[in-house]
Amino acid sequence: MTALPNECYYQIFNNLRHNHKNLFSCALVNRQWCRIIIPILWSEPNRYFKDIRLIKIFLLTLNFEEQALLIPFKINLPNYPKPLFEYTNYITSVDYKLYNGVRNWLRYERYKIENELVNAIVRSLTGMFLRTSKNLKYLKLNDYICDPIILGYLYENTTITSIDISFKSKAIGGLVKILYKNSNLSTLNLTLIQLGSEDWY
Repeated sequence: MTALPNECYYQIFNNLRHNHKNLFSCALVNRQWCRIIIPILWSEPNRYFKDIRLIKIFLLTLNFEEQALLIPFKINLPNYPKPLFEYTNYITSVDYKLYNGVRNWLRYERYKIENELVNAIVRSLTGMFLRTSKNLKYLKLNDYICDPIILGYLYENTTITSIDISFKSKAIGGLVKILYKNSNLSTLNLTLIQLGSEDWY
């Protein structure tokens, strides 16, 4: 009996994309199915962002520069072995639910939940998503503040088609450069949260 090509398996499993429990069970059958299913499972994790296990996996993926943003807050990052798959490669959208997950993780780790700390972690994670995801299309974050690192990642990213983000007026120069470079961007919703004349770029 001839095995089906991976493309056929992908179409079959993709029909289960909203049934994560069954899809996860299928991923345990063998390595071939696992390699096909993991990108489907991780493409739209938004509704699971509140799960602290997901936040821990994300924090393990931060690079040195993204971790450095958290040094002033004295955050103890997880030090487990890195995951077998680079899960964040497959993520297609990041939205405001990420804030809920970060708050849940801080609560679990017994940190005092302050907006500045939550924003710093979300900023680090957003930088990581922009750096690692090859399929990121939608970036929608409320009460979010752009900084040079995020703007740099946004400038390099060529996959995003929709951005909904808050920014300081001093970031306008960087945003203009991003808009000029990214020809794939179809939706842009910007909220100005602070006036100022200094520009990062």
